[in-house]
Amino acid sequence: MSEVLVEVKNLKKYFTLDHDFFGRPTSVLKATDDVSFSINKGETLGLVGESGCGKTTIGKMLVNLYEPTEGQIIFEGTDLTKLSEAKRRAYSKDIQLIFQDPYASLNPRMTVGDIIAEPIRINNLLPKEKIESRVTYLLNCVGLANHQRNRYPHEFSGGQRQRVGIARALAVQPKLIVCDEPVSALDVSIQAQVLNLLDELKEEFRLTYLFIAHGLNVVKHISDRVGVMYLGRLVEMAPKKELYSNPMHPYTQALLSAIPSVDPNTKKQRIILSGDVPSPINLPEGCRFCSRCFKKIEGCDRDEPGLKEVSPGHFVACKLY
Repeated sequence: MSEVLVEVKNLKKYFTLDHDFFGRPTSVLKATDDVSFSINKGETLGLVGESGCGKTTIGKMLVNLYEPTEGQIIFEGTDLTKLSEAKRRAYSKDIQLIFQDPYASLNPRMTVGDIIAEPIRINNLLPKEKIESRVTYLLNCVGLANHQRNRYPHEFSGGQRQRVGIARALAVQPKLIVCDEPVSALDVSIQAQVLNLLDELKEEFRLTYLFIAHGLNVVKHISDRVGVMYLGRLVEMAPKKELYSNPMHPYTQALLSAIPSVDPNTKKQRIILSGDVPSPINLPEGCRFCSRCFKKIEGCDRDEPGLKEVSPGHFVACKLY
């Protein structure tokens, strides 16, 4: 049986947008609303959904950039939400983040060598005389040459900058890396190279990934399990092969229908969703997908379904099951 590295229980993140005269919240955005899942050691969990569904918010809570409104983040048996800020910071090196924008996430005034060495120095992981050789090793691991260490981020291409970001995340020897749409800002040809690199590094460094992306076509090549989010909630989660061969939630079916086929002889019916995504500030009663669903039935607009295990490891939140 696989060992659980991190477990998220009933995680919520609400942003208060406005207050009344007495300081009481009058407008609340529910970015993440009662999300639960676990990630096993050595596993890659893909998390997909439209912009604004809350997937990046979950990633930022895991790396302590956001404080959860409610819920638990249990890492190696320790509930991080119950720790003081100082103790929580001690876990920061174990959970690292690869940012979406490889240019904005790198300090333009620092050389690549200093960018990678900085977290090693801050965490006092190595003696000063050994840091340079560690930076050389990390540059080599991500496919960059040692002579490039004295260059600045603007001297690199987008794909090379993302490799620097990956090397920086690896510098503190993390156990879990949150990949926040790490290839969405890159050319398609470069995306495949970065995905292959992440796969190789996972084996070499014995890493665990939470891989956040917009599309199911990207996570298909790197994930072991896939979770689909809609408006702050998980609507389906299953092993990769099961999800792609037997999608059960109408939203997942619509996302999969949008993936272009490489076979010109394959005829695939595209599911076009009608209507607008409801506001996370004023959520509807019942199922959040109901207003756009092409399979809705009686009661969908009244009762909000929870995740239900319909087959081993396959969970879906839908009244049809």
